[in-house]
Amino acid sequence: MKTVCMKKIAGVLLLSAFCAGAFAEEFLFKYNAGDNYRILSTVQEDVYFNGIFSHHAEIVNRIGVDVTGTSGDWGTHDAVFMTSEASTDQFGMPSFTWGEEYHSIFNRSVFGEYDIGDTYFMPVVRNVPVFPAKDLKPGDTWTAAGEEAHDLRRGFDMPRPFKVPFTVKYKYIGPETVNGKLLHKISAQYTMDFTNQNMPVDRTMDYPYYTQGFSKQTIYFDNEAGGIDHYSEEFRIIIETAYGTVAVFEGTAQAEITSQSRAVKETKIEEVAEKIKDLGIENTAVTETEKGITISIENIQFRADSAFLMESEKIKLRKIATILQQYPDNDLLVSGHTALAGSEKARQELSEKRAQAVAAYLVELGVKDAYHIFSKGFGAEQPIAENTTEAGRARNRRVEITILK
Repeated sequence: MKTVCMKKIAGVLLLSAFCAGAFAEEFLFKYNAGDNYRILSTVQEDVYFNGIFSHHAEIVNRIGVDVTGTSGDWGTHDAVFMTSEASTDQFGMPSFTWGEEYHSIFNRSVFGEYDIGDTYFMPVVRNVPVFPAKDLKPGDTWTAAGEEAHDLRRGFDMPRPFKVPFTVKYKYIGPETVNGKLLHKISAQYTMDFTNQNMPVDRTMDYPYYTQGFSKQTIYFDNEAGGIDHYSEEFRIIIETAYGTVAVFEGTAQAEITSQSRAVKETKIEEVAEKIKDLGIENTAVTETEKGITISIENIQFRADSAFLMESEKIKLRKIATILQQYPDNDLLVSGHTALAGSEKARQELSEKRAQAVAAYLVELGVKDAYHIFSKGFGAEQPIAENTTEAGRARNRRVEITILK
């Protein structure tokens, strides 16, 4: 059921508004082939099962979007969605663990309607906002259809997105200056009251039967930039299954759109490798992957069977930090790896804790805040050397820091 948490990567995807006059605005999405942008959203969510509090989730969603083409009133978008969820360390600081990664291709009209296939699970909220084909004055209201599409493959073995339709009530509040920029404030609210009539063929399998809830969003459009600047949301979702389980997800969300003018600095493997060499950092390799440039710290030293960093490794990380700080706009992924020793569960847990320890130390050094460094453990699943020799096992005991594209 936790996948429902991925809400709120919302209909925030994308672009806005054209100034049609001093007293009225025509809001249209605008697309140009070659446009690209990023979205960073955070969610604070409480989860309950059958009236009992389960846990609090702090979720970060990172979205990268490329506009690959246009046709008439439609733009084609190629997007990657990465979700991560925080746990809290001994000092009360969040540590974000790399979670699901989704790839989606969809079309969206100048008015905001989606055209997206059933093989894609993201974005969750679709057709929000949708604009009418007319000028809008402050105080004007309108309605339009929308839907949420949830990934319930893990909770209910549903191979396609679980879609919940609704009607959105919109109001153009008016222009507002925020941080020196003229933005346009729009409210969007909807309630959900949906009964699932599509029973699974396997009636022994539980499935979501009844969904209700609400969302209250405040969206700020930047007409000059042609895109959403930021948004905030309050939400509550209640899902009752056919077997009588009631799950409640409630909280708040906010998101910021990173414009093309703030695109991340291009990272070149040659310059990172040269800096590693100049700093004399031993047992460290630099490679290029599909996610970015990876600095692999081999034979990294922790206390035996623990995630407590030795002082020698902190010295090494302080040197690496001076390199990472030269890429202020790039997020970081810290990956932990172990040699093939002990049980699979123990290896996985140790790799996760060691990745989190390195991520926390980079936060402590001021390289990034906790919302821009993510960690993930791989156990012994990705060896770079044979585990039959001590030298090979030492290489496999490593932590990798990826400067993300």
